[in-house]
Amino acid sequence: MNILILANHFNPGGISSYILNLAQGLTVRGHKVYIGSAGGEWVERLTKNNIEHINLPLKTKSIISPKLLFSYFILKKALKDKRVDIIHSQTRVTSVLAYWLSAKTAIPFVSTAHGFFKPRWERLRFPCWGDLVIAISHAVKEHLIRDFKVAPDKIRLVRNGIKVASLQSPVSRRKEIKEEFGLKDGPVVGIIARLSEVKGHKYLIQAMSEVAAEIPEVQLLSVGDGAIKKELEDLALSLGILERARFIPAVADTREALSVMDVFVMPSLQEGLGLSIMEAMLSGLAVAASSVGGIPSLIKDGQTGILVRPKDASALAKAIISLLKDNKKAFELGENARELIVKEFSLERMIHETEEVYRLCLRR
Repeated sequence: MNILILANHFNPGGISSYILNLAQGLTVRGHKVYIGSAGGEWVERLTKNNIEHINLPLKTKSIISPKLLFSYFILKKALKDKRVDIIHSQTRVTSVLAYWLSAKTAIPFVSTAHGFFKPRWERLRFPCWGDLVIAISHAVKEHLIRDFKVAPDKIRLVRNGIKVASLQSPVSRRKEIKEEFGLKDGPVVGIIARLSEVKGHKYLIQAMSEVAAEIPEVQLLSVGDGAIKKELEDLALSLGILERARFIPAVADTREALSVMDVFVMPSLQEGLGLSIMEAMLSGLAVAASSVGGIPSLIKDGQTGILVRPKDASALAKAIISLLKDNKKAFELGENARELIVKEFSLERMIHETEEVYRLCLRR
């Protein structure tokens, strides 16, 4: 198959990681994959893997932007020249673009729902879902059916997967890496996520003030960029914990950041599944996370991690303290978590199941 995958951009993040892993796997299976986006820091990764990138003027969040029209004409020609068999969109904007391309060329398209969407009028009036829709978790599938009335027979559940051999943490350099990140001796609580309200960083910072009262040497490592960085730093300052918190930008390789963490936390208010949670679990870290969205399909409370109510900083603090004070418990949860990811969330499974969705779409 000749496959075109569409995204708004190709900067570091969960969707870009998903696309890169999927494209590499499909290429190994003998397919020709093209990526269409506005470009970004990770385009060179595509080049290294002999995956062609098509530059599009897609730096917009609006489905009525003229940039979609320009992208449409670029792709309409590319679809013919490259003999594309199927289009796979990853975002709301690219799903609208793919819908019109499919309507005019009769090339089928698949869309992936990576998370939750607000039921705004334009999304309800102009749904533009694919001929088949991939949901990355049961929670996302139920959301599509409940809030957008997507027909259940159009939805295919394909949970995200990761390379099970990719996160062998460089623990031999742990001390050196801690120094590079500006961390001192003492336990490290970490999070890898964009700095956005929906990720719940403020509840983690509030929790850390309680953790610090119990474990004075504890530190916080936050990895990710975003618009609310100053707000989070101000909150940490007001709670007297800024000196023990480190906010670093998004990193191309998460292994080093994970290797210096003792506990991983994801206090999201909403989460489709959670790629960074999966990476932390695969690296053998104990995880404390909110019981929202697709997270409970990864974290079985008391078995592969600890689940807490969203927006409950005190409950989160209690979970973190219990993991930092009970090394045996943290180790067992981390080992169970690693086993779950290896068994049920491999990249090979995700690629195979996505390929089957393509084949079904083409048969239809």
